[in-house]
Amino acid sequence: MSSEEYRLKKNVLGRMVPTIINGKPAVPFQGVGKYRPTGCKAAPPISTCVDYPPDGNKVLPDLKTSLIKACIKDGMTISTHHHLRNGDLVANQIFDACAEIGVKDLIWFPSASFPCQEPIINHLDSGVVHHIEGSMNGPLGRYASRGKMRGMGVLRSHGGRYQAVQDGDVHIDIAVIAAPTADPFGNANGLTGPSACGLIGFALADSQYADRVIVVTDNLIDFPCIPWQIQGNYVDFVVKMDKIGDPEKIVSGTTQITKSPDRLLIAELTARFIKEAKIMKNGFSFQAGAGGTSLAFVTFLEGYMREEGIKARFVRGGSTKYLVQLLEEGLTDYILDGQTFDLDGVRSMRENPNHVNTSPFTSYNFHGKGNFASMVDTVVLGATEVDVNFNANVVTHSDGLLLHGIGGWQNCLFSKCTILSIPSFRDRIPVIVDEVTTLCGPGELIDVIVTERGIAINPRRKDLLKAIVGSDLPVKTIEELRSEVEMICGGKPAKPKLGDRVIAAIKWVDGTVIDCVRQVM
Repeated sequence: MSSEEYRLKKNVLGRMVPTIINGKPAVPFQGVGKYRPTGCKAAPPISTCVDYPPDGNKVLPDLKTSLIKACIKDGMTISTHHHLRNGDLVANQIFDACAEIGVKDLIWFPSASFPCQEPIINHLDSGVVHHIEGSMNGPLGRYASRGKMRGMGVLRSHGGRYQAVQDGDVHIDIAVIAAPTADPFGNANGLTGPSACGLIGFALADSQYADRVIVVTDNLIDFPCIPWQIQGNYVDFVVKMDKIGDPEKIVSGTTQITKSPDRLLIAELTARFIKEAKIMKNGFSFQAGAGGTSLAFVTFLEGYMREEGIKARFVRGGSTKYLVQLLEEGLTDYILDGQTFDLDGVRSMRENPNHVNTSPFTSYNFHGKGNFASMVDTVVLGATEVDVNFNANVVTHSDGLLLHGIGGWQNCLFSKCTILSIPSFRDRIPVIVDEVTTLCGPGELIDVIVTERGIAINPRRKDLLKAIVGSDLPVKTIEELRSEVEMICGGKPAKPKLGDRVIAAIKWVDGTVIDCVRQVM
């Protein structure tokens, strides 16, 4: 793809971004809350019951047959979801079947990709898949970074993906929804079956807006499948497979707290900050991830909550056994869950009505009439880089390689207090830098940086600075942290060796382009 095909323009953050992406016009980022869309939501074609079996049985013999019945042809957009994570066994089979059918130039629109989908590189090389519009983790991101993908990748947040489908930025021709349990009508959920993953809310937009919807399951049960997280009224065909996921790689039975002293210190400082800044109070809410540092943070915060008799109104998941423990021991009224990270989370969602499955529409969609993200009192996130203006990067490293997805990270920045809990360096490379390699989140939305060497509070948040007056927390300026880390690491990180070609665009939550990723030389 030549630069003439995408034309670059400077956005409000000073980043040169494409104004055309894969032949479609794109709007450069205009500032937080500045872009207001017009028009109406997209809609799928009108269907009629005349075309569907009156007995409700939509089962077809295999995936290839269902794709042919869905009228697959060259250039279509095929969507998948990632609740099966690195245990997914469906996506590779989709494109193997497409290769057998003989179609070319497909666009793959996953909610995220994982290393288990590395075989799709063969279909990128052969021309079956043209490009990927979805978070690329690991091998697929590395492949794109080296300029091997023909089209431009597009990375969106979870909410941004729903927004893109709803607004018509992306039109899904065929959605393939891997469902741990389903009935012949197409009602489906992720709560039971050998491939249970908890919920499948990332496929909600796909089911609602795609022209054709195929549900694939390895646990086909009699109608009705209750509860139905995906409604059969949206579904065209159902396919029974022997196995849709590897349970050991879908969820972990033993999600582990970090044992690193530095990471444990970061977790403890984060929990202390939330307590001493008086964010922790009866009826508060918080969100944290499933990484080792985040899990440790939850345990530290739980201890403070017990000490002071504090109860949360709700916590936001990705759920783990540590959030489940809060719910079952009465330390929170609800878990509002977006994806389930371990077996305790799956069990809890199945058994406890206060463990609620949510979707990107309710949680994160910026083009709705509000969402949950801005109601959360504090969120604890990670980052690959942070700069002195509090801008943050989550998709590339300082070498420029595209190795991670955005997930719900951008959407969570709208919480009342956004905290990035990060090590000050990784592999002797500073994480706090002059300017991030790829700008995924603007500094005005990032409030606190917690490292093992101290805490930096965004100068914009005078209320937080005032709240911890008298505390013995190790508060420093972000410039002080940067200088300290550079002294330890022997200087600033080397500049990445990048070419001119844009290999991926980074969308903001409103669909505008906040930055782009260039080919690594």
